[in-house]
Amino acid sequence: MKTPLQLKTLADLLAQAEHYANFCLSTSGSMAPALFLIGDKGPRLFCPPSLHCIEDKETFAKLARLLCIVHNASAMVIVLEAWMKMAAPGENLDLTEPPSEAFDRMEVVSLMGESREGQQQKILKIVRSGNHNFFSLVDATPKLDSFEGRFAQILPAKPVTPEDRVMAEAMLGIKDIGKPGPAVRLSRRRRQ
Repeated sequence: MKTPLQLKTLADLLAQAEHYANFCLSTSGSMAPALFLIGDKGPRLFCPPSLHCIEDKETFAKLARLLCIVHNASAMVIVLEAWMKMAAPGENLDLTEPPSEAFDRMEVVSLMGESREGQQQKILKIVRSGNHNFFSLVDATPKLDSFEGRFAQILPAKPVTPEDRVMAEAMLGIKDIGKPGPAVRLSRRRRQ
């Protein structure tokens, strides 16, 4: 997979996030969740310290919204590992059973992207070898009519005002996030 040289569109950001997932899983077998965004001063990357509990996930979603406001983001992608279950053809999905506890669950990387033009999601199945080491990512994106949940509707629905940005920056300061550092550029590690 070729990664874009410059991140300008949601498609570029999705390609970069997929490259990130593939790189992390290839080198360590796991991947830290991350927010990629294109702001008014270029691309940014934010990785939360952990997503071990529901509160951590809620906090990450709120911080992602604030970061998109502070940076006046035109596009963003949240990438994370997850468990997924799907209903068999012609059957309804059992919503009482969490995907992490389902017998027929699938280990996936979820890429949830948004821009001013709309949403775009990609689900990549994590394929592991017999010894459970990472082997590859395979596109397993189902046909989605809509996308909802804590990591949806991250970009603001209306244009961001200077006052919105000041307020969001102050809220990030309270959360001890402060101003995120300079843009991070990920590149493919060359193997010797």
